[in-house]
Amino acid sequence: MLLAFAAPSLAVAAAAASLEREATEAFNRADYGAVLRVLPPESSEVTPSKALLRLAVQSATKLGRPEEGLEIYERLVKADQADDPALLRPLGVSFLSAYVRDTREHLRIAAYSALADVSLPDQQALLEDGLLDSSPIVRARAVEALARAGLAAKSQPLRRALQDDSGSVRIAAMNALSEAQVTDIMPRLVEVARTEDGPEGVFAYAALYRLGKQDMLADITGAATLPDPETRMAALGVLGRLKRPSSLSVLSHGVYDPEPPVRAFAAGALGEFGQADAVAPLTHALGDEHARVRAVAASSLGRVGTKDSRPLLHALTRDASMQVRASAVEGLLRLGDQSAVLVATDLARHPDPSVRASAAQALGAASDRQALSVLQTLLQDQQPQPRLYAAKALGKLSLPVLPLIKKGLHDSDPAVRITAAGSLLNQLNSATRSSSGRGRKG
Repeated sequence: MLLAFAAPSLAVAAAAASLEREATEAFNRADYGAVLRVLPPESSEVTPSKALLRLAVQSATKLGRPEEGLEIYERLVKADQADDPALLRPLGVSFLSAYVRDTREHLRIAAYSALADVSLPDQQALLEDGLLDSSPIVRARAVEALARAGLAAKSQPLRRALQDDSGSVRIAAMNALSEAQVTDIMPRLVEVARTEDGPEGVFAYAALYRLGKQDMLADITGAATLPDPETRMAALGVLGRLKRPSSLSVLSHGVYDPEPPVRAFAAGALGEFGQADAVAPLTHALGDEHARVRAVAASSLGRVGTKDSRPLLHALTRDASMQVRASAVEGLLRLGDQSAVLVATDLARHPDPSVRASAAQALGAASDRQALSVLQTLLQDQQPQPRLYAAKALGKLSLPVLPLIKKGLHDSDPAVRITAAGSLLNQLNSATRSSSGRGRKG
């Protein structure tokens, strides 16, 4: 009788072992499709070994079928088990690489925007591929991704982007190469600085300044007062990022500019500047008649990090503009005031999906577990925009969020899945940095 019971189970075990051998042989000869074909379905009485499941996840990843790879991964690593970064990382990259040549421009933009948010130095070929895209937005994001990965100095195609048809791509290339201290581009920068009067000329000044031509700071400062609003915005943005103490008065004056977009840019630049002396002009901007200026000033106050600003931001959580309220929430969360999550909870219930999306974006600055429940709700929103911003916010949190991110990877909208993959890679990178930091400390 015991033999009668044992025989079927032995046969099943033998079948599982045979499948694992077959899959291993297929994987070793790079026949990844064959690996997936031998994987038994979940309904099968044959339970695949963990080794076979790992090979199947890796095969789906290599074939550019990340959604299938995720389903197999979740058969291998159950919800109550610790995740496997060695499998998750390439799976996350696969979610991005699967869409970099999609016929839909917005998905290519989403993929390269996610790549620009993470550092992937081992993906140089993928990032350089974006420099050939028909969309200037994709090309600019690809430049940013190469810079973020620390590859700007090594990339010859990036140098060629200095001659791109699109001004935004040329500007991105100047920024990336000068930040990487690539000095052989200086003749091109001098030419642009001499011949271009608009924003591109300003960014050439900034690139030359980074490469050691200190006298360019006077040219950038002068551009902040030129008649063209776009040139003034470019100059203010550059001065904010350069963080020179002598630039504070120019940035402060920018919040009084007659053009609302310039005032908003000045408020953002003061946030980038990040010094306590920026609080006074930002406080003025909080009373601006245009909601966009108030919103940027609110988030910038959070970046400056002066806790005395909390009462000002609390007052803005009752602003007539919902977008301003969301920015005030972000500012408060950056200042460590987790009570702002309650305001975000109300905004997350607003009938306008753009307001719900703004609430999700603000929660990316939270450090309280209460924020996770709000983001989980937004991740299930009926509209894709709040889901996308919730997925993006999860990548910024220093909380255990991988289970939620994996839910985002199952989203029906590919743009949300792409964004969730970027957040997954950000979280895995953060975990790697944390563990290496602890190792050095030890």
